[in-house]
Amino acid sequence: MTTNIPEIRPGQSVELLKELHILTRDGKLNQDSRRKLKQVYHLYNFIEPLLNEVVKDPEKNFSLVDHGAGKSYLGFIIFDLFFKALKRGEIYGIETREELVKKSEDLAKRLRFERMKFLNLSVEESITSQKLPEQVDIVTALHACDTATDDAIKFALEKKARFVVLVPCCQAEVASVLRKNKGKNLGRSVLTEIWRHPIHTREFGSQITNVLRCLELEAHGYQVTVTELIGWEHSMKNELIIAQFKDLPKEHPRRRLESLLNELNLEDLKFRFLE
Repeated sequence: MTTNIPEIRPGQSVELLKELHILTRDGKLNQDSRRKLKQVYHLYNFIEPLLNEVVKDPEKNFSLVDHGAGKSYLGFIIFDLFFKALKRGEIYGIETREELVKKSEDLAKRLRFERMKFLNLSVEESITSQKLPEQVDIVTALHACDTATDDAIKFALEKKARFVVLVPCCQAEVASVLRKNKGKNLGRSVLTEIWRHPIHTREFGSQITNVLRCLELEAHGYQVTVTELIGWEHSMKNELIIAQFKDLPKEHPRRRLESLLNELNLEDLKFRFLE
């Protein structure tokens, strides 16, 4: 089914846009859904160049894995706009909530998106699961809460992903360690003032978490770009991290990562960012 609404790209599934509440049930755009559609395309514009890069070899199959997929909003949009016409490539949605996996499977079946697969797996299970390729091309994680973004990074590193696309969400782990060690830190450096007050602890913890994530990716040979996901008004978490594996020198960022953990008294988290 097609539509003559000018904002909608040619060939896009109207049924999918209705399911995602981007189009109303009668196939129209209102002010709210027009904003949602703009946001969808804005995010896709960051991912499309990466997809074009991985499909340059016409003989090679390719894969995208969406971690913490939820309702697989992102995966469905990418499949509809890119994979559907290409006739090759697979998208895997990884989600721990079985009911969401089932709903995504049902929608993919209705839309005849046969090369979309949904797996009810934890991160540890997904790394070793025979249902996933040994190596994947792109790993995405959109607003994966708390340590789920870190889990997606771990998966990407294990699977030697060429590209990693992250929109981090709230993360309380670093803030909790800062809070626990605050007494030890107060006399060490005036920089402790940055996180002395609880609200600053939370915000600084979130900020430093993403700095540590970028250094972790760089310590594995990735080139990292950080920008704003402008237009994503549904969340205050507006940071977009894109990493491309280029086998860059690893030792310097690893040393910087370890030094930063030591300086902020975050040694308890070496297991997450250094292993």
